[in-house]
Amino acid sequence: MPAPKKVVLAYSGGLDTSIILKWLQTEYGCEVVTFTADLGQGEELEPARKKAETMGASAIYIEDLREEFVRDFVYPMFRANALYEGLYLLGTSIARPLISKYLVEIAAKEGADAVAHGATGKGNDQVRFELAAYALNPDIKVIAPWREWDLTSRTRLIDFAEKHQIPIAKDKRGEAPFSVDANLLHTSSEGKVLENPAEEAPDYVYQRTVHPEDAPDTPEFVEIGFEKGDAVSINGEKLSPATILTRLNELGGAHGVGRLDLVEGRFVGMKSRGIYETPGGTLLLEAHRGIEQITLDRGEAHLKDELMPKYAELIYNGFWFSPEREMLQALIDKSQEHVTGTVRLKLYKGAARTVARWSDHSLYSEAHVTFEDDAGAYDQKDAAGFIKLNALRLKLIAMRNRRLGR
Repeated sequence: MPAPKKVVLAYSGGLDTSIILKWLQTEYGCEVVTFTADLGQGEELEPARKKAETMGASAIYIEDLREEFVRDFVYPMFRANALYEGLYLLGTSIARPLISKYLVEIAAKEGADAVAHGATGKGNDQVRFELAAYALNPDIKVIAPWREWDLTSRTRLIDFAEKHQIPIAKDKRGEAPFSVDANLLHTSSEGKVLENPAEEAPDYVYQRTVHPEDAPDTPEFVEIGFEKGDAVSINGEKLSPATILTRLNELGGAHGVGRLDLVEGRFVGMKSRGIYETPGGTLLLEAHRGIEQITLDRGEAHLKDELMPKYAELIYNGFWFSPEREMLQALIDKSQEHVTGTVRLKLYKGAARTVARWSDHSLYSEAHVTFEDDAGAYDQKDAAGFIKLNALRLKLIAMRNRRLGR
């Protein structure tokens, strides 16, 4: 591949991406444009701008993408109740296609011939960034320094930083205790003190949630309103998508909700252990399933649950912009036409439970299920023929087996 002339780098301002910025300049002699996405990671982003200026970035982009992130990526995913391997709410996975989208758009605006990211060659993020980039621009070049350079240890990285006068935070001298990825949906912690799955994660790893044992002794109730599958209000107050997730993070975190210790199967083949905190997302999932209980027909709900693992795997593996994900999304969105109403959750000591739900679109009929007089709404005699027809094939199998002596 010919050396790039201008590269758009996904830039956090941290040590690794600062080293990548300088490495691109020295290795390729190219211009570097930085792009920093505000996805609600909770960090001040102006230091990243100043650092990029100091290091000679030819242009600097910092974009507040919180509303777009929740509205166009998190919400569509939550309509599906997506969980990877039955547990993981995909907080890192769902952020990568949005970052790639802006990398490609900025590259077109700046006339850049390549984009770059700081994902390592061992993880999933390299796949997610690059599949998304190629889906949006098949001609784009992608540079992944971790697959090219010889800076394969923390010591070598720091030596490179010192040689090129790149500022190093004091806690970066030596081995970091663990690495963290954060956005409005979750925090993800991996590596070092977490690498042995037989050892319990130390308390200091958790950043967004109190320990459930230290959570309030009094439960708290919260009502989440939905329209067509998307959360639109908290306790009757209409709010924007990002504001809703921010509020739910605060509520869930205060009650120790949303902790997950997971050993997952990475797309590249190895297993890894991560500590995830998704307080607001956990409340959102519980409430969404709560409103679906009364607004979705059994056939709709069961089909969604059958398809969900495939949908979640597509997101985890980086195929957000694939036709199959879009096909599944169309089916999922169709199912949400009547998913409108309100759910009341009870938050207590690490748990979030649905305790009430109501909707003008409800399929629940008390007249049909009551143990009292149903006034003719349902004729119980009808069940006899229903059972006989469903039992017919089972009876025929049993008769054959008896005939054969089995």
